Formats: sequence, structure tokens, C-alpha cells
Amino acid sequence: MADNTTSRAAPGAGMPMLHKVIFAVLLVFLITLPFFVYPVFAMKVMCFALFAAAFNLLLGFGGLLSFGHAAYFGGASYIAAHASKVWGLTPELSILCGAAAAAFLGFIIGSLAIRRQGIYFAMVTLAFAQMVYFIALQADFTGGEDGIQSVPRGNLFGLVSLEDNMALYFFVLLVTFGGILALYRIVHSPFGEVLKAIRENEQRATSLGYDVNRYKLIVFTLSATMAGVAGATKSQVFQLATLTDVHWSMSGEVVLMTLLGGMGTVFGPLVGAGLIVTMQNYLATFGAWVTIIQGVIFVLGVLMFREGIVGVISRWLKRPL
Repeated sequence: MADNTTSRAAPGAGMPMLHKVIFAVLLVFLITLPFFVYPVFAMKVMCFALFAAAFNLLLGFGGLLSFGHAAYFGGASYIAAHASKVWGLTPELSILCGAAAAAFLGFIIGSLAIRRQGIYFAMVTLAFAQMVYFIALQADFTGGEDGIQSVPRGNLFGLVSLEDNMALYFFVLLVTFGGILALYRIVHSPFGEVLKAIRENEQRATSLGYDVNRYKLIVFTLSATMAGVAGATKSQVFQLATLTDVHWSMSGEVVLMTLLGGMGTVFGPLVGAGLIVTMQNYLATFGAWVTIIQGVIFVLGVLMFREGIVGVISRWLKRPL
């Protein structure tokens, strides 16, 4: 049975006023953010926020735990970087190429992974992600351990130069905010309601006539695609694609972001991503201790906010967030 917080907003009823206000405040905050912090840091936060939101679609609403989402994030990063540097494509086309590659990869891996459930599903996704990592390490076009460097930012639609950080920032803002709105629409559509039903009771959903595996494959592919958009955008921001993007630790980081912010909430992954990236940036002087500090904060977060930060706030307000 679906919980009250997710079933309160009926599909097709329109966006609740509270959510409209939150999105409006978020948009204003992001528009003013680059005037107070380094724009590249702000763009990194947005890319990872979209990545976490994409992962949350699979885990929080689809009930599928993947340990291999770095494959789509990093794979799209490599494809987009290659498309920009070697093929000479414009930024928007490079990102589309990365997203298409992630969608294809997600469809292939998802078709095989959904045949298993629980921990076996998670292990299959991890195994495929490690295969992608090995390919990125060995393939000629990826640059091996050096990655793809000096990726040109190019001109948006062949007209607007993105070499300036502020111009690039607002392009990334458009991509990220549009992606989050798209994910919001998916979650609150009839398709999203079926996903929640499958997450809560797969057997009952099957008995009602829903093709469960078909829905799982669709949400897996959608999640991989949006993760690919995030990874491809990140490669344009930092002008490089490296093995870090496809490493298993990246898959672990996005799980951490989602759980800390609030799994199964719309805004939780955004908060979680913001906290993790901010900690990594401002605690970088501590070196290897950063991971220990992150671990302590994660443990405290789980103990104090068992439903995630936004999840607890949602329970207090008795309204879905």
C-alpha cells in the first residue's frame, strides 16, 4: 500500500502550491548563486543534483537499487567529451549524444538486470558498471588513465560562446532545472503512480494486469538517460572526462546523496547533492580525512534523519516534498 505522503497528490491534479513556491525559490536562488560563489562550483552542484534526482527516480520511486549508475554518468561524459573534441559538435548536440549513449546503455543493461531482484539486481548493475570502467580504461578514444582533456566548450547552437563561465552557468541551469522538472512530471504522472504501486507491492501490481518488467525497464532507461545528461553536462563544465566519473565510488556517492537528502522525495536528492559536493569542496584541505568526515556526517544523518533530511521535514509538515 502506498504511503499517505505520496498518494495525496493525485496524478493530473496539477502541481501543489507548495511545490510551485519551492521551485520558484529554487530558481531565484540558482539565478543569484553565481554572484556569490565560484560559478564552476555552482555548476558542479547542479550536475550532481540532477544525477541524484535521476538515481532517485529508480530507487526512491521504482524501488530498484543500482550500484552501477556511474556507468551512465561517466559513459555519457566520455561520449559528450569525444563528440565535442573530435567530432566538433556544439555543446547541446554533444550532451544529446551523451544522453543517447546512456539511454542505449541503460536499456541494454536494464534488460538483463531486471531479470533479478534485490541484492542480485544490485550486483548485476555493479558488474556491468565495472565492465564499462574497464572499457573506459582500455579503449583508445577514452585516453586511458589520462581521460579526455581540453574539451572545447564551443558555441551554443553555433551562436553563443560558452567560454565565459557565466554564459555556461545559465546554460547548465537551463539543462538542470529542465531535467528536474521533467523528472517531477514523470513521478506525478499515471506512469509514476504505477511505479509507486510496483515499489510497494509488486505481486499486487502484477495481479492488476500491469507488465511489471516493462515498467521497470522503462524507469531504468529513463533514470540512465537523465544520469547521462548530468554526466555529459559535467564534461562540458570541467572540459574533461576521467575514470573518476565511471568508478564504482561514484555510484556510491549518488546513493549517499539520495539517502542523506531523502529517498522517495522530489527535493531530497537536490539537498543531499548540495551537501555532499559542498563538503567535498570546502573540506578538500583535510585531504583523505574528507571521506571520514563524510562518513561521520552520513552516520549522524541516518541516526537523526532516518527518512533523510527532506523526508523528515515532509513528515513534520505532513505534506509530500
